[in-house]
Amino acid sequence: MSDRKPLMPKATAVWLVDNTALTFEQIAELCGLHTLEVKGIADGDVAQGIKGMDPVTSGQLTRDEIERGEKNDGHKLRMAEQKVILPQTAIRKKRPRYTPVSRRHDRPNAVLWLLRQHPELKDSQIVRLVGTTKPTITQIRERTHWNTSNLVPQDPVTLGLCKQLDLDAEVLKAAKRAAANRPAGAPIPDPGGALLPASETVPRLGPKPDLTPQLRERSEAEEDAEMFARLQQLSSGDEEDADTSDEQPDVVFADPVAEAPVEAEAEPVAADATSDPVATVDETGEDDQKG
Repeated sequence: MSDRKPLMPKATAVWLVDNTALTFEQIAELCGLHTLEVKGIADGDVAQGIKGMDPVTSGQLTRDEIERGEKNDGHKLRMAEQKVILPQTAIRKKRPRYTPVSRRHDRPNAVLWLLRQHPELKDSQIVRLVGTTKPTITQIRERTHWNTSNLVPQDPVTLGLCKQLDLDAEVLKAAKRAAANRPAGAPIPDPGGALLPASETVPRLGPKPDLTPQLRERSEAEEDAEMFARLQQLSSGDEEDADTSDEQPDVVFADPVAEAPVEAEAEPVAADATSDPVATVDETGEDDQKG
C-alpha cells in the first residue's frame, strides 16, 4: 500500500461514504482518519458543510480499485500512481513562539525568572519557551537592559507565556545534558534556586503534625498524693454541709401594711392674687377710675 494520502482527506471521505459501499475501516485507512471520524461523517455529525471530492476524477483513485474494495472488506485501497511528480518542498524551521501584544512587556520578567531558577537552560531553550531574542537574554543576564531596575522575576507559566509541560520538558533536557557533561567523580551541584515542593507551599497538603496529647505515666507516690487530696476535699465538703444544716436562720415575717407605700396627699395651693403682677395692675387701674 502506498504511503500517499488524498490531497483533501475529509472531502474524499465524504464522497466515498456517499457514493461507495466501502467499509469505514477502508475509508479511514485510505484517508488517514479515525474510524469513529468516518462514522461521524456518515451520521452527519462530522464534516458538515464539506463538499465531497471525487478521487476518480482527480486521478487519485481508480474505479477498479474501488470495486475490488467493495467486493472484499479486507482489501486495502491503493492510491493511483502519480502522472506528475511534484517536487518536495523544503521543511521550514520552527519560528519563535508568538506572544500576544498584551503579554510582550512581561517577557523580560519571565527571562529573569528562568535565569535565576534554571541557570542550566540554554539561550535557545529560553527563546523557545518565552519567544524572546538572544540579545535580550544577554542584556538581562549582564544587567545592561534598559529596564533592569524595574524587572521582577515572574513565572512564565503564570504569565501565560508557555505551558508547564513545555517548561518541564526543557528543564529535564537541560538536566540530562548537564549530567552527561559532568566529569566522573564530580559532586552533584546543590539546586539552591529550585522551587519548593507542593507539600511545603500548598496549605493542608503536606504531612500533618501529630496533635494527640502524650500522656505521661505517673508514679505511685503521685497517685497516692492525688487520692489523699480528693479524700480531704470530700471530707471538708461533708463538714460544711453538716454545719449549714444545723444552723437555723431567724425567720422574719414582713408586715404588708408597714411596707405599703404612703402616698402623699396633695394640698391645694391657694391662689395668691398679689403674686400675679398682671392682676395687681388691673386692680390699681380700676381704683384710679373710681377715684
